[in-house]
Amino acid sequence: MGHIEVGEARRDAAAISGVGHTEYSRNSGVTTLTLAVRAIQTALADAGLSQHDVDGVACHRVGDSADPALVAQVLGVRDLRFARDVFGGGSSCIAPLDAAATAVATGRARCVVVWRALNARSGVRMAGAAANPALSGDAQYWLPYDHASAPQQFAMFARMYMHECGLSAEDLGRVAIAQRAHAVRNPRAMMRRPMTMDDYLGSRWIAEPLRLLDCCPETDAAVALVVTPAARAGDLRRTPVTITATAFGGGNQLASNHHPDPTVPGAAAMATRLYAAAGLGPEEIDLAEFYDAFTPLVPLQLESYGFCERGEAARMIRDGAIGLGGALPVNTHGGHLSEGYVHGLNHVAEAVLQLRRDCGERQVPDAEVALSTAQPGVNSGLTGAVILKRAA
Repeated sequence: MGHIEVGEARRDAAAISGVGHTEYSRNSGVTTLTLAVRAIQTALADAGLSQHDVDGVACHRVGDSADPALVAQVLGVRDLRFARDVFGGGSSCIAPLDAAATAVATGRARCVVVWRALNARSGVRMAGAAANPALSGDAQYWLPYDHASAPQQFAMFARMYMHECGLSAEDLGRVAIAQRAHAVRNPRAMMRRPMTMDDYLGSRWIAEPLRLLDCCPETDAAVALVVTPAARAGDLRRTPVTITATAFGGGNQLASNHHPDPTVPGAAAMATRLYAAAGLGPEEIDLAEFYDAFTPLVPLQLESYGFCERGEAARMIRDGAIGLGGALPVNTHGGHLSEGYVHGLNHVAEAVLQLRRDCGERQVPDAEVALSTAQPGVNSGLTGAVILKRAA
């Protein structure tokens, strides 16, 4: 018998059977625990399950979230068989989903809820969390220069990447405009007013070359997913979406790294392993939900995940490939830039809804396979991604 890779053995063994969201806002008025429980309850109802079916919990968090053990108690979990509490931001958003998939594929649990809950506007804001030396030892090198906020950090990368790969400000604007057009069709999105290039270029500087409309809004919200064995998912309420493959990789810390070119992220090396684990290639992906706290991350990932050669993303964007009806619709919900920032998990939720064909006016026709990514490893030591498939 030939050697079987771990990823191949786990391929499509687990499924996402339910999706839940809370309202996206700038002031939820409730705790992150309440947000988490509300999103989980909605996801369970979506799957046709109850709180008493849950035997596993998993989340990722930094700065602001809800303790998984406490969430399990509030849900009334009778026999908690699996728990995973992942420390980390957008680079870690795939990790709890991977853990849940592994748990159900190996029989450790039968129903795991995965969530991200945060009051990122009214509560602990991301800039403050990222700049806390207790959270990142790397902070000692950049805090003395008041280089504390995420836009400041990503601006340095963006300037270098634009120079190396020939992206213009207008190319970044096209990313923001395309995603806003998707958000206009998404009733959940925070930012639904159509955007023009004049709007984009006229928005104020945050940290050059990043303008206000290059940056995602801070958001209070929660998103939850229900993960079950694929064999069980077919008996539940919704069309199941299987977890075909996940992968993880390294990245470039802001200061402490040994990478000669910060514009080549960890995702570029990881993508090969991801596709190998899934048994398919980029040409078989129908839509991509790219982590997009800032506009430059979209062209970077078009290149890193093999949808075009290095330096060709600008042309792909100018040709309209990332819009609905394009060759590769990207961030069909509006992404972090326009739907809201739920630290990566809302991208997985959108991929599931697209593959279930539940997206109404923004639906990608006949969607079968989707890619959803974590932060690609820029200014971070980690990255990850998942490929999802509509069950036959």
